[in-house]
Amino acid sequence: MTAGEMWGTPPAAPSRHPLSKVPEVTAYFWIIKVLTTLMGEATSDYLVHTINPYLAVMIGFTVFVISLILQFAARRYVTWIYWFAVSMVAVFGTMAADVLHVALHVPYVYSTAFFCVVLIVVFVVWYRVERTLSIHSIYTPRREVFYWAAVVTAFALGTASGDMTARVVGLGYLGSGILFTAVIAIPAIAYWWLGLNAIVAFWFAYIVTRPVGASFADYLGFPPSVGGMGIGHGPVALVSALIIAILVGYLAVTGKDVITDARPRREAAPAPSRAAQRDPFRPEARRRSGRHRAAGPARQVRPMAGAEPEPGEPGPGW
Repeated sequence: MTAGEMWGTPPAAPSRHPLSKVPEVTAYFWIIKVLTTLMGEATSDYLVHTINPYLAVMIGFTVFVISLILQFAARRYVTWIYWFAVSMVAVFGTMAADVLHVALHVPYVYSTAFFCVVLIVVFVVWYRVERTLSIHSIYTPRREVFYWAAVVTAFALGTASGDMTARVVGLGYLGSGILFTAVIAIPAIAYWWLGLNAIVAFWFAYIVTRPVGASFADYLGFPPSVGGMGIGHGPVALVSALIIAILVGYLAVTGKDVITDARPRREAAPAPSRAAQRDPFRPEARRRSGRHRAAGPARQVRPMAGAEPEPGEPGPGW
């Protein structure tokens, strides 16, 4: 994507492809997205600290794979399947970032840089192959593979960067959450007032939502001795999962996350009746074809048998 494509007048939202595998980007999308990051961080921390860490990672990976199988098997966007996959990506993405730090002792600075490079590679390859990074184009299996590769990497990057600012930089969990909440306003301002490309703005905001949710999840879950509120990771995961289920259920019932092209269309001229099509000498047909004389009585021609519309058939102007 060139610099000229990144900056310009914000384009109108494209119409939704009938076989799209992702939801429309609405306020509900961003609310649920942040909640999944919060839930994923809390669930991962709860499992890792409650049961054997290796078993927790295996469980997270297994459910993650099952959710993606369901998502790829669906022929089009299904609300609960999509958000189930995103929730499991949130859990496993957190575990993937934590494994690098806890098990392999990779510093957060290096893990953040690593996932950043991986995400850039995913975007570059995706764009070179498909010539677009728009989520409105996710209706082929290959594009869906690129999309979920970017989502998984973005979640891992967000987790690593949030931990880096909280622990390495020293902002703490609350300070880190406030920082990334301010940062997420940058793509919105750049899109609406500076003309930032819509696709760039979307992925910028998408990546930053991860450390926002993860930072506040850690702040709520960890004890005061390490800068948290001490609510506990289990209650935080349970409450956030309940809110997600309620919102997803609401969207599944109302369909507010599936918005078709609502731009006004030019009203088509009423089609002539079948009788007028069969008998071009009828006055109605002559008027539609432009051959109706302005003066003089219209020629009266007896209609042929069967020329009238059949019972129940739409007449002119239907």
